[in-house]
Amino acid sequence: MFQSQIRENVVLRLLEERHAPEIFGVVDRERAYLREWLPWVDLTTAVEHTRDFIKTSLEQSAADEGLAAGIWCGDEFAGTVGTHKINWLNRKVEIGYWIASKFQGQGIITSACGSLIDYAFREWDLNRVEIHCATTNKKSCSVAERLGFQWEGVLREAQLVGTRYLDLNVYGMLARDWKLLSR
Repeated sequence: MFQSQIRENVVLRLLEERHAPEIFGVVDRERAYLREWLPWVDLTTAVEHTRDFIKTSLEQSAADEGLAAGIWCGDEFAGTVGTHKINWLNRKVEIGYWIASKFQGQGIITSACGSLIDYAFREWDLNRVEIHCATTNKKSCSVAERLGFQWEGVLREAQLVGTRYLDLNVYGMLARDWKLLSR
């Protein structure tokens, strides 16, 4: 079972169904901010929607097709970091993340992503990890840049969020580059 201590008092661990009310509560409180960037926010209107996401994530993890981990600061849920479904044919995956506003600006999401990226290369032996984020989401773009990802281009109007299409930056990291950066 995936678990990673990323710094003192901050841990990543697989989401469990029992976490659904707490996670939904944070999403609900952060709704105005999160809906600006994430298409799933307005579709998550009840604890059951969060529980369904967790069930799907656990099935994905059990099938070795990816994972979704919660970020806990002490006993408080702070956000998530996870993967989309692994593309085993091409040995690559895309990661995604979000964190509650009260935990932003502390490097937590960068550390959480670093831990997940390390896991993807070490445990799954992938060759490539991608981050796609809105070109106007400077905080998210900064995470990829701090981690040493290379900007590879823009997917125009690639994500529908609410009623608007967002252009997405594509950032890539190769296993060989991660090894050099992680020394």
